[in-house]
Amino acid sequence: MSHELLFFGGFIIFIVLMLAIDLGLFSKSDKPVSFKAAAIMSAIWVFFALAFGLVLYVWGNELHNVHDIATLKEIIAKHYHNIRINENDLAASIQLYNKTLTIEYLTGYVVEYALSVDNIFVMVLLFSSFGIPEKYYHKVLVWGIIGAIVLRCIFIFVGAALIAKFGWILYVFGAFLVYTGITMYINRNKEEEVDPQNHPVVRFASKYFKVTPRLDGGRFFLVENGVRYVTPLFLVLLVIEFTDLIFAVDSIPAIFSVTKDPYIVFFSNIFAILGLRSMFFLLVNIIDKFHYLKVGLAFLLIFIGAKMLLHSWLEEFGFQTVHSLIIIISILAISIVASLMFPKKEEI
Repeated sequence: MSHELLFFGGFIIFIVLMLAIDLGLFSKSDKPVSFKAAAIMSAIWVFFALAFGLVLYVWGNELHNVHDIATLKEIIAKHYHNIRINENDLAASIQLYNKTLTIEYLTGYVVEYALSVDNIFVMVLLFSSFGIPEKYYHKVLVWGIIGAIVLRCIFIFVGAALIAKFGWILYVFGAFLVYTGITMYINRNKEEEVDPQNHPVVRFASKYFKVTPRLDGGRFFLVENGVRYVTPLFLVLLVIEFTDLIFAVDSIPAIFSVTKDPYIVFFSNIFAILGLRSMFFLLVNIIDKFHYLKVGLAFLLIFIGAKMLLHSWLEEFGFQTVHSLIIIISILAISIVASLMFPKKEEI
């Protein structure tokens, strides 16, 4: 356990430092984040995500203090890793285990990053509906992502505990993901709308806080005549946190279809979330060009859900995590290429 806490603690410290540097670079003033800056930060976060994969490939066994065959067999059984080790070759077995962790981590990262695109569609709609100027997007997303990290941490480790205690819950997750994917496909062309006045989160906040419709610079709160009001900036932050909570119901089970190790789920999830903000500014003005992405994401969820429902049979058939990674990347690539080759017709 001490090794897990050290590995986890080191990861958290690294993320906090990188986030602090990120905030320091972009939070000096309220101004829109440029496409160039977003591209640079996106590349940096992807680089660190891939670099962490290399760390797992070399030192992944240190996460659970695996240095002997007995411990390795225990961890493989505990986290349902679909690998067969050579009990007479410790070095080769650890290398295989580390490789498996790395593939699971990268697959989970790609899944979460892909599902985050749907989150961007909703964020663009929310900012527009609440009338938030572009120069304040960054501040809202910063606090939104910090809240998302805390919520995902809770979700992931609670989910891992449920899976460990009730193995059948994987079938529930799988059926839910298939249903969500089918629903997303059916509603792929449906125009989403947000009513700022009647949104459940806004009604809830209005019941416990005094709300002002007026923005006060980049402030979340406004004090007038000794009375504290929440601004539309704070309301949209609450709605974004609520929306992420809804998205987590899809994305967390999706990654558990890839790996049952909660630490690997957490690492892949957090790197994807941290890259979401820069990806938002990268795609905010061109997101509509990828009109087949929702179709791709729908098929992605259906595939992941089906994999969870059929995991026992697939393992017997020889289906590995690397096969999932290939299929997932293929689905995303096809949806992106199709969007570019067959652009959406402009409405007259």
